[in-house]
Amino acid sequence: MRLQGKTAIVTGAGSGFGAGIARKFAAEGARVMVADINAAAAAEIAAEIDGLAQTADVTSGPSVDAMIAAAQDGFGRIDILVNNAGVTHLPADMEDVSEEDFDRVFAVNCKAIYLAARAVVPLMKALGAGTILNISSTAGLSPRPRLNWYNASKGWVNTATKAMAVELAPRGIRVNALNPVAGETPLLASFMGEDTPEMRAKFLSTIPMGRFSTPEDMGNAAAFLCSDEASLITGVCMEVDGGRCI
Repeated sequence: MRLQGKTAIVTGAGSGFGAGIARKFAAEGARVMVADINAAAAAEIAAEIDGLAQTADVTSGPSVDAMIAAAQDGFGRIDILVNNAGVTHLPADMEDVSEEDFDRVFAVNCKAIYLAARAVVPLMKALGAGTILNISSTAGLSPRPRLNWYNASKGWVNTATKAMAVELAPRGIRVNALNPVAGETPLLASFMGEDTPEMRAKFLSTIPMGRFSTPEDMGNAAAFLCSDEASLITGVCMEVDGGRCI
Protein backbone atom coordinates (compact mmCIF):
# COMPACT_ATOMS: atom_id res chain seq x y z
CA MET A 1 0.00 0.00 0.00
CA ARG A 2 2.77 2.42 -0.95
CA LEU A 3 0.28 5.00 -2.27
CA GLN A 4 -2.09 4.83 0.71
CA GLY A 5 -3.78 8.20 1.20
CA LYS A 6 -2.58 9.57 -2.15
CA THR A 7 -4.79 10.92 -4.91
CA ALA A 8 -3.95 10.59 -8.59
CA ILE A 9 -5.11 11.56 -12.06
CA VAL A 10 -4.18 9.24 -14.93
CA THR A 11 -4.95 10.44 -18.45
CA GLY A 12 -5.64 7.99 -21.24
CA ALA A 13 -6.53 5.51 -18.49
CA GLY A 14 -9.41 3.86 -20.30
CA SER A 15 -7.10 1.30 -21.93
CA GLY A 16 -3.53 0.13 -22.39
CA PHE A 17 -0.71 1.46 -20.22
CA GLY A 18 -2.99 4.03 -18.58
CA ALA A 19 -5.42 1.38 -17.39
CA GLY A 20 -2.51 -0.67 -16.04
CA ILE A 21 -1.21 2.33 -14.11
CA ALA A 22 -4.67 3.18 -12.74
CA ARG A 23 -5.20 -0.41 -11.58
CA LYS A 24 -1.81 -0.56 -9.87
CA PHE A 25 -2.29 2.80 -8.16
CA ALA A 26 -5.66 1.68 -6.78
CA ALA A 27 -4.16 -1.61 -5.60
CA GLU A 28 -1.48 0.39 -3.78
CA GLY A 29 -4.10 2.45 -1.94
CA ALA A 30 -4.51 5.58 -4.08
CA ARG A 31 -7.79 7.20 -5.02
CA VAL A 32 -7.66 7.50 -8.79
CA MET A 33 -9.35 9.67 -11.39
CA VAL A 34 -9.58 7.70 -14.64
CA ALA A 35 -9.51 10.33 -17.39
CA ASP A 36 -10.03 9.44 -21.03
CA ILE A 37 -11.55 10.95 -24.16
CA ASN A 38 -13.61 7.74 -24.37
CA ALA A 39 -16.25 8.22 -21.68
CA ALA A 40 -17.39 4.58 -21.68
CA ALA A 41 -13.83 3.28 -21.31
CA ALA A 42 -13.13 5.69 -18.45
CA ALA A 43 -16.33 4.66 -16.69
CA GLU A 44 -15.52 0.95 -17.05
CA ILE A 45 -12.04 1.20 -15.52
CA ALA A 46 -13.24 3.61 -12.82
CA ALA A 47 -16.00 1.18 -11.81
CA GLU A 48 -13.47 -1.67 -11.66
CA ILE A 49 -11.12 0.19 -9.30
CA ASP A 50 -13.72 2.25 -7.42
CA GLY A 51 -12.27 5.40 -8.94
CA LEU A 52 -13.61 8.62 -10.38
CA ALA A 53 -14.34 8.71 -14.12
CA GLN A 54 -13.70 11.88 -16.11
CA THR A 55 -14.18 12.48 -19.81
CA ALA A 56 -11.28 14.65 -20.96
CA ASP A 57 -9.74 15.89 -24.19
CA VAL A 58 -6.16 16.54 -23.16
CA THR A 59 -5.57 18.83 -26.14
CA SER A 60 -8.25 21.29 -24.95
CA GLY A 61 -7.42 23.84 -22.28
CA PRO A 62 -10.99 24.10 -20.95
CA SER A 63 -11.32 20.30 -20.85
CA VAL A 64 -8.02 19.89 -18.96
CA ASP A 65 -8.96 22.69 -16.56
CA ALA A 66 -12.28 20.93 -15.90
CA MET A 67 -10.46 17.65 -15.27
CA ILE A 68 -8.13 19.20 -12.72
CA ALA A 69 -10.99 21.07 -11.05
CA ALA A 70 -13.09 17.89 -10.83
CA ALA A 71 -10.20 16.00 -9.21
CA GLN A 72 -9.59 18.84 -6.76
CA ASP A 73 -13.28 18.95 -5.88
CA GLY A 74 -13.62 15.19 -5.64
CA PHE A 75 -10.43 14.43 -3.73
CA GLY A 76 -9.65 17.69 -1.93
CA ARG A 77 -6.07 17.59 -3.19
CA ILE A 78 -4.04 16.23 -6.11
CA ASP A 79 -0.86 14.37 -5.20
CA ILE A 80 -0.04 12.66 -8.51
CA LEU A 81 -0.62 13.48 -12.16
CA VAL A 82 0.23 10.90 -14.82
CA ASN A 83 0.30 12.32 -18.34
CA ASN A 84 -0.24 9.04 -20.18
CA ALA A 85 -2.52 9.91 -23.12
CA GLY A 86 -0.62 9.57 -26.39
CA VAL A 87 -1.01 9.04 -30.13
CA THR A 88 1.21 8.32 -33.10
CA HIS A 89 1.09 8.72 -36.84
CA LEU A 90 1.25 5.69 -39.12
CA PRO A 91 4.73 4.69 -40.32
CA ALA A 92 5.64 6.87 -43.31
CA ASP A 93 8.50 8.82 -44.81
CA MET A 94 8.79 12.03 -42.82
CA GLU A 95 7.77 14.25 -45.72
CA ASP A 96 4.62 12.22 -46.33
CA VAL A 97 3.10 12.65 -42.85
CA SER A 98 0.17 15.04 -43.16
CA GLU A 99 0.12 18.36 -41.36
CA GLU A 100 -3.07 17.22 -39.64
CA ASP A 101 -1.35 14.11 -38.26
CA PHE A 102 1.69 16.15 -37.19
CA ASP A 103 -0.48 18.63 -35.31
CA ARG A 104 -2.44 15.85 -33.60
CA VAL A 105 0.70 14.05 -32.45
CA PHE A 106 2.18 17.18 -30.91
CA ALA A 107 -1.13 18.29 -29.42
CA VAL A 108 -1.73 15.00 -27.59
CA ASN A 109 1.88 14.10 -26.75
CA CYS A 110 3.27 17.55 -25.96
CA LYS A 111 0.73 20.36 -25.62
CA ALA A 112 -1.33 18.21 -23.24
CA ILE A 113 1.57 18.15 -20.75
CA TYR A 114 1.76 21.95 -20.87
CA LEU A 115 -1.99 22.32 -20.38
CA ALA A 116 -2.02 19.90 -17.44
CA ALA A 117 1.00 21.56 -15.82
CA ARG A 118 -0.57 24.98 -16.19
CA ALA A 119 -3.60 23.77 -14.24
CA VAL A 120 -2.08 21.46 -11.63
CA VAL A 121 1.29 22.99 -10.75
CA PRO A 122 -0.21 25.95 -8.82
CA LEU A 123 -2.18 23.47 -6.68
CA MET A 124 0.92 21.38 -6.02
CA LYS A 125 2.96 24.49 -5.21
CA ALA A 126 0.33 25.44 -2.64
CA LEU A 127 0.73 21.99 -1.05
CA GLY A 128 4.52 22.13 -1.24
CA ALA A 129 4.47 18.63 -2.71
CA GLY A 130 3.40 16.62 -5.73
CA THR A 131 4.52 14.17 -8.36
CA ILE A 132 4.12 14.41 -12.14
CA LEU A 133 4.87 11.39 -14.32
CA ASN A 134 5.05 11.77 -18.09
CA ILE A 135 4.70 8.65 -20.23
CA SER A 136 7.26 8.95 -23.01
CA SER A 137 8.73 6.23 -25.24
CA THR A 138 11.95 4.58 -26.27
CA ALA A 139 11.22 6.34 -29.58
CA GLY A 140 12.41 9.53 -27.91
CA LEU A 141 15.75 7.91 -27.02
CA SER A 142 16.43 5.53 -29.90
CA PRO A 143 14.27 6.61 -32.86
CA ARG A 144 12.86 4.17 -35.38
CA PRO A 145 12.73 5.12 -39.07
CA ARG A 146 9.39 6.24 -40.51
CA LEU A 147 8.04 7.37 -37.13
CA ASN A 148 9.96 10.62 -37.33
CA TRP A 149 7.50 13.11 -35.85
CA TYR A 150 6.33 10.68 -33.17
CA ASN A 151 9.98 10.15 -32.22
CA ALA A 152 10.45 13.91 -32.04
CA SER A 153 7.39 14.39 -29.85
CA LYS A 154 8.69 11.86 -27.33
CA GLY A 155 12.13 13.49 -27.37
CA TRP A 156 10.26 16.66 -26.41
CA VAL A 157 8.60 14.81 -23.53
CA ASN A 158 11.96 13.66 -22.17
CA THR A 159 13.45 17.17 -22.34
CA ALA A 160 10.31 18.74 -20.87
CA THR A 161 10.43 16.25 -18.01
CA LYS A 162 13.96 17.29 -17.06
CA ALA A 163 13.17 21.00 -17.48
CA MET A 164 10.07 20.69 -15.30
CA ALA A 165 11.98 18.69 -12.70
CA VAL A 166 14.77 21.21 -12.23
CA GLU A 167 12.36 24.15 -12.01
CA LEU A 168 9.90 22.51 -9.64
CA ALA A 169 12.33 20.68 -7.34
CA PRO A 170 12.70 23.63 -4.93
CA ARG A 171 8.91 23.63 -4.52
CA GLY A 172 8.80 19.97 -3.46
CA ILE A 173 7.41 18.71 -6.76
CA ARG A 174 9.05 15.76 -8.52
CA VAL A 175 8.77 15.13 -12.27
CA ASN A 176 9.84 11.90 -13.97
CA ALA A 177 9.12 9.96 -17.16
CA LEU A 178 8.76 6.36 -18.23
CA ASN A 179 10.09 5.21 -21.61
CA PRO A 180 8.35 1.96 -22.59
CA VAL A 181 8.98 -0.03 -25.71
CA ALA A 182 5.94 -0.93 -27.82
CA GLY A 183 3.33 -2.89 -25.91
CA GLU A 184 -0.04 -4.56 -26.13
CA THR A 185 -1.96 -1.29 -26.37
CA PRO A 186 -4.28 0.26 -28.98
CA LEU A 187 -1.22 1.97 -30.51
CA LEU A 188 0.70 -1.22 -31.32
CA ALA A 189 -0.79 -1.74 -34.77
CA SER A 190 -0.15 1.93 -35.61
CA PHE A 191 3.53 1.64 -34.66
CA MET A 192 4.00 -1.44 -36.80
CA GLY A 193 1.85 -0.32 -39.72
CA GLU A 194 0.19 -3.73 -39.66
CA ASP A 195 -0.23 -6.26 -36.87
CA THR A 196 1.06 -9.51 -38.34
CA PRO A 197 3.19 -12.29 -36.83
CA GLU A 198 6.05 -11.22 -39.12
CA MET A 199 5.92 -7.58 -37.96
CA ARG A 200 5.71 -8.62 -34.32
CA ALA A 201 8.74 -10.87 -34.76
CA LYS A 202 10.64 -7.99 -36.37
CA PHE A 203 9.84 -5.68 -33.46
CA LEU A 204 10.60 -8.29 -30.81
CA SER A 205 13.98 -9.03 -32.40
CA THR A 206 15.12 -5.54 -31.31
CA ILE A 207 14.25 -6.17 -27.63
CA PRO A 208 16.94 -8.19 -25.80
CA MET A 209 14.46 -9.58 -23.27
CA GLY A 210 12.24 -10.69 -26.13
CA ARG A 211 8.87 -9.26 -25.13
CA PHE A 212 6.82 -6.08 -25.30
CA SER A 213 6.17 -3.72 -22.38
CA THR A 214 2.93 -4.61 -20.58
CA PRO A 215 0.45 -2.44 -18.67
CA GLU A 216 1.57 -4.29 -15.54
CA ASP A 217 5.23 -3.36 -16.18
CA MET A 218 4.20 0.26 -16.52
CA GLY A 219 2.02 0.17 -13.43
CA ASN A 220 4.82 -1.27 -11.31
CA ALA A 221 7.36 1.31 -12.46
CA ALA A 222 4.89 4.17 -12.13
CA ALA A 223 3.89 3.14 -8.61
CA PHE A 224 7.52 3.24 -7.51
CA LEU A 225 8.33 6.60 -9.09
CA CYS A 226 5.17 8.17 -7.67
CA SER A 227 5.66 6.75 -4.17
CA ASP A 228 7.58 8.22 -1.25
CA GLU A 229 10.17 5.49 -1.80
CA ALA A 230 11.37 7.61 -4.75
CA SER A 231 11.43 10.85 -2.77
CA LEU A 232 14.90 11.83 -4.05
CA ILE A 233 14.29 10.81 -7.66
CA THR A 234 13.41 13.57 -10.09
CA GLY A 235 14.22 14.31 -13.73
CA VAL A 236 14.64 10.61 -14.50
CA CYS A 237 13.52 9.12 -17.82
CA MET A 238 13.30 5.46 -16.83
CA GLU A 239 13.48 2.88 -19.60
CA VAL A 240 10.94 0.07 -19.19
CA ASP A 241 11.98 -1.62 -22.39
CA GLY A 242 13.63 -5.00 -21.84
CA GLY A 243 16.98 -3.60 -22.94
CA ARG A 244 15.76 -2.03 -26.20
CA CYS A 245 17.86 1.13 -25.71
CA ILE A 246 21.11 -0.53 -24.68
